[in-house]
Amino acid sequence: MGIAEMERAVEAILFAAGEEVKLKDMADALEQDINTTKAVVENLMDRYNGEKRGITIIRVEDAYQMCTSEEYYEYIKRLFQSPVKRSLSQPMLETLAIIAYKQPVTKSTIEEIRGVNADRAVNKLVEYGLVEEKGRLQVPGRPILFGITDEFLKYFGYDSVAGMPKKPEPDEQLRLEAINEVDGIKTE
Repeated sequence: MGIAEMERAVEAILFAAGEEVKLKDMADALEQDINTTKAVVENLMDRYNGEKRGITIIRVEDAYQMCTSEEYYEYIKRLFQSPVKRSLSQPMLETLAIIAYKQPVTKSTIEEIRGVNADRAVNKLVEYGLVEEKGRLQVPGRPILFGITDEFLKYFGYDSVAGMPKKPEPDEQLRLEAINEVDGIKTE
C-alpha cells in the first residue's frame, strides 16, 4: 500500500469512526507498523492545517480524531441551532480542577478540599462527559475514584494530560501566613 492510499484509508477510518481512534488500532487496520501510521496521520494533520480546510485531525493522548475546524463553527451552529459549549459554573470548574490535578480522587476528597458538598458538580461533570469513574478505592465503602476523560482534553484543547499546565506552586508568603495562623490557633 502506497502513502497516498494509506492517507485515504486513514481519512476513511477517522471519518467513519466519528470519535478518536487509537493509533495502534489504526495501524492494525492498515496492516502497518505504528511509526509508519503515525507519520501518515501527522502528515495529514499538517496538510489539513496548512490548507485551512473545514475539517482537521486532532490528537488526543495516543489516538486521533477527525473534527470540524474551529473557524467554521458558526456555520455548523446555525445549521443545528445548538449552543457553543455547555457552560461550566464556578463550582463545576473548581471541582474539575481538583479532579484534573489530583486524579484519581474520591468525592469526599473533593468536598474536603472545597469545603462544600460536591454531589451536583460531580454529577454534572459526569453528565457532560468531562469526568468518569476510574475505579474504586480499596477501603471500606469502596468510594468511587473520579478522573478526567478524553472529552475533557478535547474541551480544553490539550492533546494529553502531560500537555496540561503544571499545577501552580503555592505562594511562599501565603504558606508562611497559613503556618503562622495555625501556630497562633494552637497557642491560644
